[in-house]
Amino acid sequence: MNKKVLIVGASKMAQDYIKVLKDLEVEFTIIGRGAENAKECEKITNHKVITGGIEKFLNNNQHIFSHAIVAVGIENLYKTSKLLLDENIKNILIEKPGALFNSEFNELVNLSNKKKSNVYIAYNRRFLASVIKAREVIKKDSGVTSFNFEFTEWAHEIEPLKKAQEIKEKWFLSNSTHVVDLAFNLGGLPKEIVSYTSGSLNWHPSASVFCGAGVSDKSALFNYAANWESAGRWSIEVLTKNHKLVLRPMEKLQIQKKGSVALNFVEDIDYSLDEKYKPGLFLQTNNFINGDFNNLCSIQDQSRMITTYNKMANY
Repeated sequence: MNKKVLIVGASKMAQDYIKVLKDLEVEFTIIGRGAENAKECEKITNHKVITGGIEKFLNNNQHIFSHAIVAVGIENLYKTSKLLLDENIKNILIEKPGALFNSEFNELVNLSNKKKSNVYIAYNRRFLASVIKAREVIKKDSGVTSFNFEFTEWAHEIEPLKKAQEIKEKWFLSNSTHVVDLAFNLGGLPKEIVSYTSGSLNWHPSASVFCGAGVSDKSALFNYAANWESAGRWSIEVLTKNHKLVLRPMEKLQIQKKGSVALNFVEDIDYSLDEKYKPGLFLQTNNFINGDFNNLCSIQDQSRMITTYNKMANY
């Protein structure tokens, strides 16, 4: 198949994708909206950006694209993705979380099924070198027995961000699911889950403190916690019969052997791709472009998880 990629958006995220696509030597076209972002993108990537927005471009052009990458603001992900599906683009990668509301996810699922399009959500942390190594250990140890994770967000940094109110009000979905998605990707999807929340923030009124527990479809017990009004960080701990695997920070893997208190960084990991590109992005994009969808989060998977995410965040 002759691969031709449409990148929608001239954001920093789009620039990260451009860097990867250039090195993959894949033909691509960039569509931006405003002149200022387009100019900045052109300066950094040395690649032309067509301005005026995606609707204008699709109305005035007959180009056929095999793939599309949606790297616009979160509030515009659903609308942009729907337009691309209406254009019968068969392979679409949408920046997380893909949409903000249940009805939007349902419509994207229905439309992707109708159009027979492959639509995926870009959770690039699934493709970190640290995570790939963790999967090797998990497989060797015959699976996960339990796991826990923390998705504390730094409220003092998020509150002043110039983001749409609807994005901040759903910050768990918009941002924290980077951690939650990866935890469930490693340990299994929740089969049973009990969730508790308390507190609130001006920009995230549904909750500020979170905890819960459950059992995954891989029969692993799990628990989680986060306190957005206190100290903390993103973290995942996965336990097997022989090891505790610690992703803290998530880009690096630490390991503790059964019967030892020592927790050491794993030495034999090649981090070169995660150092050259935005971590996880090269392999995610390469797999998407080349039709290896096995470890990507489909729009159907994301839609099924929304009920759980809403429960965890008290939405």
